[in-house]
Amino acid sequence: MSLQSKIETKLNEALKAKDKKTYSTLRLVVAAIKDTLIAKKLKDKQTLSDNDLISLLKKMVKQRNDSCEAYKKGGRNELVENEMSEIKIINEFLPKQLNEEETKKICLDTIKTIGASSVKDMGKVMSALKKDYSDVLDFSKVSKIIKTNLN
Repeated sequence: MSLQSKIETKLNEALKAKDKKTYSTLRLVVAAIKDTLIAKKLKDKQTLSDNDLISLLKKMVKQRNDSCEAYKKGGRNELVENEMSEIKIINEFLPKQLNEEETKKICLDTIKTIGASSVKDMGKVMSALKKDYSDVLDFSKVSKIIKTNLN
């Protein structure tokens, strides 16, 4: 079953269960999928590839994280809670991200494999990591780890 089918199935389940929060969040996801299909000039019956959909979901999570930071600065805790619950729902459809320790190990192994020795080699390391681990690494953490270990 494709990721898009899973999202649509979960949307229907949330509607039947009258789970307003899940339903409204998944409606936003489905709308974003349709917007992407229109932008790519694809027909409604076509679906996005799982990789395209994962990229879209990651973008949506990033937008919500940015909103959370802005709401925290503004003291709008109820809006922070709303965004966090949306992030939790969207994350159900994303591959599990590696934890800090696993991320650090992969970064250090890649640095050794490539033979990177300075910050000038950061691009090579990042491109190797994106090629092999784009779905499971949080690249905001990755860049910090690489900068710390390349001097």
